[in-house]
Amino acid sequence: MVTALALAPALLAAAFAGGYPAGEEVIGSTQLHEVRHGESLIELAREYDLGFNEITAANPGLDPFVPKPGSQVVLPTSFIVPREATPGTLVVNLSEMRLYYAFATDRLGTATLVTLPVGIGSEGTDTPPGRYRVVEKEVHPAWHVPPSIRRERPELPEVVPFGPDDPLGTHALRLSVRTILIHGTNRPFGVGRRVSHGCIRLYPEDIRTLFQIVPLGTEVAIVRQPVKVGQDGDRVFLEVHADDDPPLDALSEAMRLLSDRGVWERVDPAKVEATVQEKSGVPVDVTR
Repeated sequence: MVTALALAPALLAAAFAGGYPAGEEVIGSTQLHEVRHGESLIELAREYDLGFNEITAANPGLDPFVPKPGSQVVLPTSFIVPREATPGTLVVNLSEMRLYYAFATDRLGTATLVTLPVGIGSEGTDTPPGRYRVVEKEVHPAWHVPPSIRRERPELPEVVPFGPDDPLGTHALRLSVRTILIHGTNRPFGVGRRVSHGCIRLYPEDIRTLFQIVPLGTEVAIVRQPVKVGQDGDRVFLEVHADDDPPLDALSEAMRLLSDRGVWERVDPAKVEATVQEKSGVPVDVTR
């Protein structure tokens, strides 16, 4: 176990040079990539720090494993920030399989927001929404195999030491419900998928950096928000993900959120309905 790292502000800023100014509701911008021979959406997702779910939802007409060379891949590198992502609170949105964390990067308290793709619990071992805290930080964590997994795979030992067979990867943040961890992985293709037994997985390169900037005691909000609304200047954006667990009337939810924000009169209902039907996971400008 290690305590929170006291990094200098300059190192914190450098750790996530690709971060965004905290306080903005819509961040990033969608990009395009032309497929080269031998590329798949799995490799492209990791290259652009996306989850498999995000890149496939944004490109429903492409074969994710053998896309045709020369095809244009939409890279969904724009996001509406969950409203819970206030400075100092780490937010995991299960519906989009992505986390958000804003932290101070200088002595004046300037906050930088970072967002990273994650893998989450599979059906039957779902990652539970709720409010938690980071209570432990581990480098080279050993995997204490839960009894439920040992019943499925009795050949496993009680403890898997750190190494190539350890599914926790190089670093782990243990939450106040101690069976839930935010950790790395020895199977990066699982990021952006429902593959874990309840824990939250990150790419190996992402967990190493996140580990540096998240101190002990950090509040963690695990939420399920398939529909998000944000504003950028006078423009209104809607982001909808294909998450029906539990079932949700996404159109009604979008209308409710837009009304609650007081922007319903500023949007085009046809654009709202089309965005809900597509469920691309990409922020769409629905302003009249």
